[in-house]
Amino acid sequence: MTEVPSYIKEKKVIRQQYFLRGNAACPGCPIPKELDLLLEVMGKKTVLVVPASCSTVIMGDIHGSPSTVPVVHSAFASAAAIASGLSRQLKMRGEDAKVVVWAGDGATGDIGFATVSGAAERNEDILYVCYDNEAFMNTGIQRSSLTPYGAWTTTTPAGKREFKKPLPFIMMEHKIPYVATASIAYPFDYQAKVRKAKDIQGFRYIHLLSPCPPGWRFDSSLTIEVAKLAVETGIWPLFEVINGELQLTGISKVLLDKSKRKPITEYLKLQGRFSKMSEKDIKIMQDAVDAMWDYIAELVKR
Repeated sequence: MTEVPSYIKEKKVIRQQYFLRGNAACPGCPIPKELDLLLEVMGKKTVLVVPASCSTVIMGDIHGSPSTVPVVHSAFASAAAIASGLSRQLKMRGEDAKVVVWAGDGATGDIGFATVSGAAERNEDILYVCYDNEAFMNTGIQRSSLTPYGAWTTTTPAGKREFKKPLPFIMMEHKIPYVATASIAYPFDYQAKVRKAKDIQGFRYIHLLSPCPPGWRFDSSLTIEVAKLAVETGIWPLFEVINGELQLTGISKVLLDKSKRKPITEYLKLQGRFSKMSEKDIKIMQDAVDAMWDYIAELVKR
């Protein structure tokens, strides 16, 4: 067997960081890596608009920020409106910078939904990324409309009784040019979607599942495994919708076949937030997942 030369053994590949380490994120939080991957594609000529959220804390303060691009902090309800104004002003000045909203599920599906929907209806030229950790995590793990059925939060101690708001499908109904789902467990799929969105004019929306170790009650070493199981069980389908046409991406391409999906218990058992779910609750959730895939199958046939 040929020995590997020493100069190859010692060579290190150093990747440029676009969102710096040493930030205030919790152990196991995927947000810094999600932002790093996003900015690698979007480039330095990007302006981030960040409403009140975990990311507000992670972005730092007057003592320093891990972001390598300008950040505009906004109130919960106004991120999409502020981004719309920024995008128009930059165009008037002849700047080619891209405006990206980076917002949690609460700021997107609840408090800020009116401005999100309004910006989508006007087809404002912005990229909106919802990093979905399925609750109001920064203020104490309260339920949001995107908290899934059966999940414990501090405001649903016995488990949420309502189903998760299907926000990617709702955004699809706005007839915007691009909608996609993504997962930190599949970074190449995520970056490919950001790359497509970057080159499209108009309102683009990416919904990114963002597992939260403290809020979801799992060990911080399991973030990627949890994110991967969400996709493999079919709970989180990977797809993109380009001008109204839905296409499954990555591993989700084979999951239209129900037999290819792992049982949702593989995903639920790793998370303490689902520990109070009964067998009946699990069946209700599994039936809901299967019904969602039936709906996706109809969309794919169009």
